[in-house]
Amino acid sequence: MRAPYGLSIIDNCLSCPVHEEHLFCNLPVHALQKLNDIKSTAIYPKSTMLFIEGQQPRGVFVLCAGKAKLFTSSSEGKTIITKISDPGEVLGLNATISNRPYEVTAEMMEPGQANFIARDALLQFLREYGEVAVRVAEQLSRNYYAAHEEIRTLGLTGSPSEKFAKLLLSWSPGAGNATEPTHLKLTLTHEEIAEMIGTTRETVSRLFSDFKKKQLLQLKGSTLIIRNKPALERFTRLMTAESGGISPLRIWSGLGFAPVALWQMWQVDFTMCSPTRKDDSLTAT
Repeated sequence: MRAPYGLSIIDNCLSCPVHEEHLFCNLPVHALQKLNDIKSTAIYPKSTMLFIEGQQPRGVFVLCAGKAKLFTSSSEGKTIITKISDPGEVLGLNATISNRPYEVTAEMMEPGQANFIARDALLQFLREYGEVAVRVAEQLSRNYYAAHEEIRTLGLTGSPSEKFAKLLLSWSPGAGNATEPTHLKLTLTHEEIAEMIGTTRETVSRLFSDFKKKQLLQLKGSTLIIRNKPALERFTRLMTAESGGISPLRIWSGLGFAPVALWQMWQVDFTMCSPTRKDDSLTAT
């Protein structure tokens, strides 16, 4: 069924074309039929708030199409984006299960479809289908570890350069030839990227410029090209070492660089925590 914004409505979980390993995907037929009975389907335009931080939990939203950003804000108006959610993910699960207020706001980043499941119906569904309840427990555990890693990145990472590099690596898939360029569709603004790593839009713009000069990334329109993932990983290790008080020479020597050659090739600006090569580029070895 066609819908506004050129979307195709997925109104039957039994015939859903998405067969990835998400929380409510690949369930037994009888469980999918029950899921069909308790969900309500809707199409949401860009910028729609599915739920708001501090609101009492009404239920969960199963994202079927489009992307949503989850973010939290301070009383001063500072915002941190905690996650960009893709199709197949269940939004509002932690709050709905615990019956505590939504800990984040969920906003559609583009037109999309989400299936809403009311809290009482979801809890009864979990009581009836133990396999689904186990999956929910596993997802809550993954949410906990993801939140822990987010806290480590924001609180313990030493510089915006390191946070930015780690974010780029998180976008790069693990499969395939690591030395081949990775092409990604960049849908985030510099302001949104800044909100993901806890910095300013101006800093993100400067980081893009710096990383392009180091030949770590390239931008072609809305396409982000990570030119060399191993080089980006080495750059991140160097940043981590510097912020942790470990000698960059020790790290780079451990990666196979001769000490003398290292200092001939590299000039390190410790005040900016940003290594620069004489030809202002970083390439794989």
